[in-house]
Parts: sequence; C-alpha cells; structure tokens
Amino acid sequence: MSSPKLSLLMKLIIITFLTGATSLGISLLLTTSGFEHLSGIIKPKSDGSKASHHKLMSADAQNISPATDQMNEVPKAFQGTIVYQAKLKANEKVIALTFDDGPGPKNTAQILEILKKNDIKATFFMVGEMVKYFPQVAKQVAVDGHVIGNHTWHHWYRHMNLATAASEIDRTAEIIYQTTGEKTNLFRPPGGFLNNGLVEYAKNEKYAVMMWSEESGDAERHSPQVPGLVKNVLKYAKPGAIVLMHDGGGNRSKSVKALPEMIATLKAQGYRFVTIPQLLEIQAQEKSIMKAETLRQSVN
Repeated sequence: MSSPKLSLLMKLIIITFLTGATSLGISLLLTTSGFEHLSGIIKPKSDGSKASHHKLMSADAQNISPATDQMNEVPKAFQGTIVYQAKLKANEKVIALTFDDGPGPKNTAQILEILKKNDIKATFFMVGEMVKYFPQVAKQVAVDGHVIGNHTWHHWYRHMNLATAASEIDRTAEIIYQTTGEKTNLFRPPGGFLNNGLVEYAKNEKYAVMMWSEESGDAERHSPQVPGLVKNVLKYAKPGAIVLMHDGGGNRSKSVKALPEMIATLKAQGYRFVTIPQLLEIQAQEKSIMKAETLRQSVN
C-alpha cells in the first residue's frame, strides 16, 4: 500500500476512534445521571433551603381539586407543645380515635364507612407519599368531615438535620392542602420518636405534637387478634384519651374488624367521639371556666 493511502487510512481510524470515545463518554454520563436519579442519590441541601421544599410537591396532587378549604387549628395554648391526652373532668366522657400511616385504598375506605355508619369524626395522620399515591382516598377523608394531621413524607425514624426535617414536614403539609384543602397544625412523629429532629422543627413551626395515651397494638410485629385489639383500647379508655390505630403501613384488616366492637362498647359506656382539635378545645374551655370560677370566688 502506498504511503499517501496509508496516511489517509490512519486518519480515518483516528477520527472513528475519537468519535466513538466521545459518544461512549456522553452515554456513560447520561447513564450515571439516570442511575443517580432512580436511586434517589441527591446532593444534600443546606439548612437554609426551606423555601424550596414547597416546589417538590407531587404534580399528581396539583391536578386534583381540594375537597375543602379550612384550617383545623388547635387552641394556641397547645401549639408548639407535646400532647399525650386531654386533661378533662371525670364526667367529660369524650375520646379521640386517630389513624396513622394512610391513606390506603382498602383499609382507609373501610374505616371511613364504619365511622360514617356510627356518625363519628376521627383524626387521620397521613404520610405524604401515601397521599401522593392515593389522592382520592385522602380527599374522601376530608369530604367526610374528618381532620387530617401531618405524619411526614417518608415515615423515617432516623435522625435528620434541619433541611431534611423541614422537607419531611413541609412537603407533607403542602400535598395535604393541595389534595384535600385542609391546612393542619397537627403533627405526629413516626414511631413516636421525639429526638430525631422532626419534633424540634414541628414545635418551632407551632405544630401541636400529638402523641397518644393508649393504643390497640395493631402495628406491633406480633399484633393481637381482633379480641386483643379491642381489649387493649377498652382497658385504658378514659375521658380525654387519644387512641392510636392504623389504616396504613401494612395489612390492617384486623383493625377494621375490631373497630365496630370498640365503638359499640365505648358508646355503651357513655363515651362520645371527637376529633383532636375538638378534644383540645374542650380542655381549653374547661380550663377557662375553672379560672373564671377561681376568680369569682377570690372576689367574693
């Protein structure tokens, strides 16, 4: 082969090699970026990036008309505090049913039917991701007149910095409002953990951090059968009690089956059922009456 032809051939080989290498590099770059996106590998945000969390709201929720437009606000005395139960008089037989980890397409719907049949309003602490996946179920909770609380976006237990805690709570508040029309200042920490960064942020944002005074045990690894769930709730029932149950986070069919008997027995004992804001308002009113009575007696 002559020298000019050999030179031309070498040039073609070099150009082909460089073009292929460039394409391979671009392909690898795109593949890596796609992998990071699918794996959730995201650079941590600074603590001052709270304002940007609202932009992370699910696009799905934006396409659903809110069911209501209301603020289920608790009395100011409870905002920024941790509450386990309402402190009421012994003859004030009211109790609050609460349901965590939903909404879900099956269990939440069945619970709503039971509550409607018994003319009961309850409080649902919702996980942001679940609202994203099942927006119509969340919307139905609001349509039926129940109160919705914030239960974080991912239901994480681990310790979180300020930016992560803000994202978990703010994103959930946003999607609840965009989906149901309910604004809430009720917060329940997943697992009841008080020292992983979530509660500190919630208190600073004037949420009432709602714990519980009794639980059915339906979320335990070896949860009781239906009679045991009923017994757990009835055993510690008292005026001002806050009952923890679950409509999500797993198969809650036992909770659904136990609920009618719980309600029937508590009603037979003279209890009526209220939402968390109503429960705390009753305590606030009782306290106000006691103060007025004390003042009257001091004057006389």
